[in-house]
Amino acid sequence: MSRDPSLDVTVTGLAARLPGPAHLGRWWEAVLDGQVLTTRLERDVLVEVGISPTLVDDPRYVPVRGLLAEAYRFDNEFFGISPREAQLMDPQHRLALEVGWQALEDAGVNPSHDTRHTAVFASSTGSTYLRAFIERGAVDSGTLDDLIHGCEPDFMASRISYKLGLTGPALSVQTACSSSLVGVHLAVQSLLSGDCDQALVVATGMAFPQGGQLAVPGGIHSPSGNCRPFCGTADGVVGGSGAAAVVLRRAEDSAADRVTPHGVILGTAINNDGSGKAGYYAPSITGQQQAIRSALATAQVGADSLGYLETHGTGTPIGDPIEWEAATAALSADGAREHQVAVGAVKANVGHLDACAGLAALIKTLLVLKTGLIPPVAGFHKLNPLLETTRSPLYVPTTASSWTGAAPRRAGVSAFGIGGTNTHIVLEQAAAPPLTGAAERPRIIALSAGDDGALDRLTAATAESLDSGTALADAAHTLAHGRAALGRRRTVAAASGAAAAALLRDRSAGARGAVDAQGPGPLVFLYPGQGTQSRGMALPYQEALPGFRAELERCLEFLPEPQRSDVRAALLDPSAPEGALDETALAQPAVVAVQIAVTASLGALGLRPDGVLGHSLGELGAAVASGVLTAEEAVGFAAVRGRAMQSCPVGAMLALGCGEDRARELIAGTGLDLAAVNAPEACVVAGPVREIDRLAAGLPNDLVRRRLRTTRAFHSSLIDGCLDELAEAAGQLSVRPALVPFASAVQARVIQRGHRLDPAVWSAGARLPVRFHAALTELTRALPGAVALELGPGRPLTPAVAASDVPCSALGNVPGNADALPLLEGLAELWAAGLPLDLSRLSSDGSPVHLPVHPFRGPVHVAPEVSGPRTETAPGAAIPAGPGTTPGTAADEAAGAGDDRSAPPADPTEAVVATWRSYLGRQDLAADSDFFHLGGDSLLITRMVRRLGEELGVRVPVRAMLAARTLGKQTEVVRRAMEDA
Repeated sequence: MSRDPSLDVTVTGLAARLPGPAHLGRWWEAVLDGQVLTTRLERDVLVEVGISPTLVDDPRYVPVRGLLAEAYRFDNEFFGISPREAQLMDPQHRLALEVGWQALEDAGVNPSHDTRHTAVFASSTGSTYLRAFIERGAVDSGTLDDLIHGCEPDFMASRISYKLGLTGPALSVQTACSSSLVGVHLAVQSLLSGDCDQALVVATGMAFPQGGQLAVPGGIHSPSGNCRPFCGTADGVVGGSGAAAVVLRRAEDSAADRVTPHGVILGTAINNDGSGKAGYYAPSITGQQQAIRSALATAQVGADSLGYLETHGTGTPIGDPIEWEAATAALSADGAREHQVAVGAVKANVGHLDACAGLAALIKTLLVLKTGLIPPVAGFHKLNPLLETTRSPLYVPTTASSWTGAAPRRAGVSAFGIGGTNTHIVLEQAAAPPLTGAAERPRIIALSAGDDGALDRLTAATAESLDSGTALADAAHTLAHGRAALGRRRTVAAASGAAAAALLRDRSAGARGAVDAQGPGPLVFLYPGQGTQSRGMALPYQEALPGFRAELERCLEFLPEPQRSDVRAALLDPSAPEGALDETALAQPAVVAVQIAVTASLGALGLRPDGVLGHSLGELGAAVASGVLTAEEAVGFAAVRGRAMQSCPVGAMLALGCGEDRARELIAGTGLDLAAVNAPEACVVAGPVREIDRLAAGLPNDLVRRRLRTTRAFHSSLIDGCLDELAEAAGQLSVRPALVPFASAVQARVIQRGHRLDPAVWSAGARLPVRFHAALTELTRALPGAVALELGPGRPLTPAVAASDVPCSALGNVPGNADALPLLEGLAELWAAGLPLDLSRLSSDGSPVHLPVHPFRGPVHVAPEVSGPRTETAPGAAIPAGPGTTPGTAADEAAGAGDDRSAPPADPTEAVVATWRSYLGRQDLAADSDFFHLGGDSLLITRMVRRLGEELGVRVPVRAMLAARTLGKQTEVVRRAMEDA
């Protein structure tokens, strides 16, 4: 049967929290092994979590559940939710936020910057968490509003859209057990109709507290505590808890973005049994059969192409035979052969996840199609004698087996809800991803998480993924394009996946950083002078920085021939003569051109300086970055400078590890000059070669010294002969007002934004000592908290900057090293420090792949009102106060007290602090704590104002409290209100 693929929809991302192993890969291994993943709970545990001892001791109570480990943990800080708000949210809503985020990450989507129109279809089980509040006592009206919005299924989809910044339709889908698969159907329709570009389907199913079930005669719950679909010993269903999410896109769109899907949805169908069945709770053969056949027709495939059917599979004496008969009739009518289709039933492994059951079944089926492995039905012993097998295309696998049907692999998934809403989905395995074709070169692996523990877990998981064969280029691409840049960061730069994995495992390797709430400090660009240039020095920049080569060529156009060709060859030709850049006439314009091109490339990546500082020749590169000179003027002047200095007598320069006074003592009477003061214990002297040799030979052994790579003695009397030529050239420069602060190492001062630099500095600076340390001190005083970036060639300034206690990274190699890796390491350090580096431009040639997602493991949040063993509470009794409250505040509000209060205090600080603690659930507060940053919102402000007004007997203005934001300022608002009363 030929089919039109234009209506296909791909599953691009998925995430799940299911009973059994937390890691989905290990969960799948357990399913393949046929393991039953439900848990039999001890009586003490059940009572401790809040289940009535009377119920637990009932002989009909079955203490078995598909238990979700750590179900009450929630990373509230990650989503900007206060601890108290988290306590008032059903754990299902919390899980939905986390798996929704993870599914988007798995799809290679950064929720923080995704521009797609993303819809949300969310389903959940009715809130027993809310019922627990109500059953344990009275709830005041304000708390009840919060509970309803935080617990009821109606509000799950819109909360996900709000917290994840998704702008497509947001719908709650509730059709009982078939809810989440109906959500998939609606998402497909929304995509195909153009209502959205991407759809997130999220579902949760969990009771609070997690416990067993009461098995009554004639009911659906298993008295044995075993769910055994299609088995002769099947006696009912077992409850379970879970959360899952999938991301869907139109197939043509995901293909255009080079996404590798988990699978392809070929067709979906939905209907309702209507009244043609024995009762409201009863299933219908006709309805189920029609849903399956309609889905096959929509998919435009015959049943003869299917090899697997994931059933609703409840394990009930009535439901199993009806489902078997309906599937047999539907598939046989569409061409399926006898015993062609293996059946699956994930409920046998994890229990019935209620609203989440359909998504759990879908994810299991996607794993079947992806791996080509068919798992057994867990706990199956012998076939139910009521099932017809003679002519049925169905069979029950008892061991794991490999797929033997035709390619591509295809499967169906069914879900049938109480009340008769049936849905069926036809899936196909995704095509093998094309080879990425990305170049083999060093890459940055950039990881971030919400806290240090999550970052460590993510680091370990990513290392494992790289060791398992994930291409380095694809991993770098996915992390740069499809992950949010969170507060805790780790980066490594490597040339292979294995090398990256090893670095990630080495806690001392790479760069780690924590981004402050106010963002990183000011960024200072540093430009070294001549002395560390080498042939081919532009090659690593060309490999590492997009756009560098074009900018370099633009700068070289400002040079006349043959100088232009000579400089280009020296910069880009690794076979150029070893000393190609030893000549000052070539070295100086080459250094400046490279620095200007690097600056422009970094600007395109989002890195722009807040201040600049150049060392000697490097002041020309700094001048362009600050807007003082144009690139043409800087390169042209560098060419003049280089030619002029080339005509000067040969000389030498020597770096000394000592201070200025000591350096002057050493050169007294030698004819040498002090050329630079780079740090408190780092100077440079210059002069005739013979004098430099004599000085070096006579220095104490413990004095550090280093000969600079130059043939001229800059900043010494040997260049006096070229100063007139330099002064004439400098006078022709059109110096502009600085756009960013420019620190002059000649004058040891900072030229602020809007001010002009005296052009004479360009000529005088060639002779005067370079006061780099003093200029750096002035610049960092003007820019407190600054971090520095040295822009090569080499890294001569970094030690001097480090000696001044200024954090510094470098984009320069050791002379002669043409490897791009050190440059990427410098960039990686900047991103780890929180600077706005657009890593996506460094990895545009990779393809999206499925990488480990954010490993949430936040604190446990259970409201004190419902935590602990359950006690019988009389209706109308007061709810205990929330965390951080004081007697007479939250407790009184909950009980409706407030008519017989003592006189309000003169100082409202205690009342405001207590109110913040009550509504936000936070204990550690400071005067500058921000109400909204801690998870508060405008609605909470109005409730807080009302309570403060009642407690203090004054009218507190809401508008002023909204504007005040911080604890200290809001306290002042309340104090003024008391004074005005």
